[in-house]
Amino acid sequence: MSRIGNKPITVPEGVEVKLDGQKITVKGPKGTLEREIHKNISISMENNIIKVIRPNDEALNRSLHGLTRTLITNMINGVLNEYTRELQINGVGYRVVKQGNNLNLTLGFSHPVVFEAPEGISFDVPNPNTIIVKGIDKELVGQTAANIRTKRPPEVYGGKGIKYAEEVIRRKVGKTGK
Repeated sequence: MSRIGNKPITVPEGVEVKLDGQKITVKGPKGTLEREIHKNISISMENNIIKVIRPNDEALNRSLHGLTRTLITNMINGVLNEYTRELQINGVGYRVVKQGNNLNLTLGFSHPVVFEAPEGISFDVPNPNTIIVKGIDKELVGQTAANIRTKRPPEVYGGKGIKYAEEVIRRKVGKTGK
């Protein structure tokens, strides 16, 4: 029995949800999101309450039940409030500058790294060591933040690199001299 999948989703005011076969469209003040729903899962909507229904208790359908409900909830929350992900840059000489919609990262390479913003994503750079990734699609915000982090992942000896703001890097001790 799926606890998450069985919870009904209440559509708040200001958000419009449209069901078209296996396609769901969510429109709100921040933008519009669309998603295809798996053919095994059905969705019903009555009086601004969405219910996700699975046909039987097969393993695939059980796993899709809670996932589909969570994806729809994330879409509704995204068009109401933007999702954000904060990254921090640590290291001597490491910094970021916003140029239009792109980021110009100086990460200790012989060349600057230019990161282009995907459609639907905006960057905020409050200081040269902080990047805030914003967007209405939770999946795209997380993937974009992960792609930026891969440009220079944090290393455990010096602590240099790009890390998530809430991430804790466990430091290792270096070699000891004789």
